[in-house]
Amino acid sequence: MDTAAGEQHAARGTHRRGVILVLLAGTFWSISGIVVRLIEHAQPWQIVFYRSLTLMLALTVWISHRHRGQMGSAFRSAGGRAVAAGLCLSLAFTCWVFALTQTTVANALFLLTTKPFIAAILGRVILRERVAPITWVAMTLALIGVAIMVNEGMILGALWGDLMALATALSMSGFTIALRSGKSTDMFPAVWWGGGFATLIAAVMLGVRSQSVWVSGWDFGMCSVLGVVQIGFGLIAYTAGSRFLPAAELVLLSLIEVLLGPIWVWLGVGEVPSGPTLLGGVIVLTAVVWRAGHDFRSATPQRSSAP
Repeated sequence: MDTAAGEQHAARGTHRRGVILVLLAGTFWSISGIVVRLIEHAQPWQIVFYRSLTLMLALTVWISHRHRGQMGSAFRSAGGRAVAAGLCLSLAFTCWVFALTQTTVANALFLLTTKPFIAAILGRVILRERVAPITWVAMTLALIGVAIMVNEGMILGALWGDLMALATALSMSGFTIALRSGKSTDMFPAVWWGGGFATLIAAVMLGVRSQSVWVSGWDFGMCSVLGVVQIGFGLIAYTAGSRFLPAAELVLLSLIEVLLGPIWVWLGVGEVPSGPTLLGGVIVLTAVVWRAGHDFRSATPQRSSAP
């Protein structure tokens, strides 16, 4: 009896720790919008370059620490799937910066929440995974919300930013599928490759456009916050917390990023989402929560009514 009670208490403790870590990860991820808004002069390709470079450097230290200096074995274990996943992630890193600079933070974040549905479609096409009927219904509902927000983007001249946000969701879904198709569960080498590819792409584009790589100390600091804190710390917290939580709960808790992101830019720079953005965003969020909530209820064991 005491042993069972102790195990139950330990399980509650690890679950609580997982919840806190994933909420912390979502909080880290939510600062991307406000940090980009605080950048003074750096252009999108410069932001991509320094954000990705500092992320790659931070992950070099972290991966080396986790594997006791044996970085080579970590990357060999991750294999070619990590490279493919990293390529997808580099596109997400790039598109996300352009999304944040071309549309409102709320619009970009709400559109980004379509990731689970895009991943479901890619999983069906690439991995031949079954898509549950409830997922198709939720995707249809989410599509209505996306249409409302994209239509507003067309009216306000922010269509390019909205499309970049959707491209980010598509690229992130590709990253997820690439990881799921392999055997390695370590995301860090794949994210390192993502940072490396994005740094290279940005460097090439800066050269093609004859743009200087140099930015002010303030802007470099903000880009470093994006790379090290927003992505790096967020990923570390998420990876640690995800070990203790089911997938559906991870989806629900990660939505704190979408809720906090618009609040930071409202408090920091007075950016207020429009009515259509809120309407479309609520519809998309409802679809995601409904779908994840269904999985969560299905995975939660029924409690016994016996004393």
